[in-house]
Amino acid sequence: MTRFSIADCPCLPPQRGRRGLPIGAPSLFILALALGILAVPIPSDAQQAGKVYRIGCLGSTTGGHETNPQRCPIKGIPQWQAFVEGLRERGYISGQNLLFECQFTEGREERAPSLAAELVSLKPDLIVAHSSANALAVKQATSAIPIVMVSVTDPVGRGLVASLAQPGGNVTGLAYSAGVEIVGKQLQILKEVVPKASRVAVLGYLSSVPSSGYLREEEAAAQALGVTLQTYRVQTPEELPGTFAAMTTARTEAFLVEAWPFTYIHRQRIVTLAAQSRLPGIYHHRGFVEAGGLLAYGVNEPDLWRRVGFYVDKIFKGAKPADLPVEQPTKFELIINLKPAKALWLTIPRALIMRADEVIH
Repeated sequence: MTRFSIADCPCLPPQRGRRGLPIGAPSLFILALALGILAVPIPSDAQQAGKVYRIGCLGSTTGGHETNPQRCPIKGIPQWQAFVEGLRERGYISGQNLLFECQFTEGREERAPSLAAELVSLKPDLIVAHSSANALAVKQATSAIPIVMVSVTDPVGRGLVASLAQPGGNVTGLAYSAGVEIVGKQLQILKEVVPKASRVAVLGYLSSVPSSGYLREEEAAAQALGVTLQTYRVQTPEELPGTFAAMTTARTEAFLVEAWPFTYIHRQRIVTLAAQSRLPGIYHHRGFVEAGGLLAYGVNEPDLWRRVGFYVDKIFKGAKPADLPVEQPTKFELIINLKPAKALWLTIPRALIMRADEVIH
């Protein structure tokens, strides 16, 4: 649509000044110049103009999904998709102003130091480390590159940060505290489903024992519920059948699986053995229940990973990890699978079903 001003009207001859220019021309020129400046794209606060950032990622498992040449997941992992979306929300888009380099231990935590050193040698602008073992490995590999940790248990007790409020080094991010919030709740839910259970087995990973703070809180939660814990730690999947046989011999009445990459990777085998042993169990991740497990209570992982974008953005804008407080999870989820409950002749309390975020029939 054509626009006219009063100066364009043919019925009014333009008034001219001393230099022959129409009166008001300088003002119009300045206005046009200002409008031209406003029309020029201004770089977002999320990144420097023309800057391409590189993020190194040390993860626990790809979940068996397809990866690109940099070994980063292409699709199919909710946590990764939430991570990418959280970055996109802040103006960082893979392939445009952001590049990833990924390594995965696939549950073998002994590989973490060498993979961390490999990522550090690439000199990324920042490294995201998932799990306690991976975060420790990256911290040992560099004191200069900023590190954002995710899903780390008891970061203060492990020496990753000085405190949650003031990390004080090159590490910050999202972490669990000593673990009582989750373990205590898991045991409580398990007791609601199996009220008479007094002997509860704890299945963990031999190569990475929880921190002393976590173990204290785990034992305190058990004592409060009148439960005796029987701890079993394995290092290879071949040990799992014998471990469940030992639980049966010890008259275990229920079991809890600790949150380790190893246990998650072998979740299908654990769930199958639990069904064969007729042991009700509670897990830390919904993936166990989707594989046929009874109960899962834990952190909403996609929500946690989306929040990583906040830390990445702050650091890329100049903030120091030492000054960024460590956050703890705010969203948790309870998933119940009624099929194994029926097979075990268990009645899930209606009140618990009403509290569940999802019920699988």
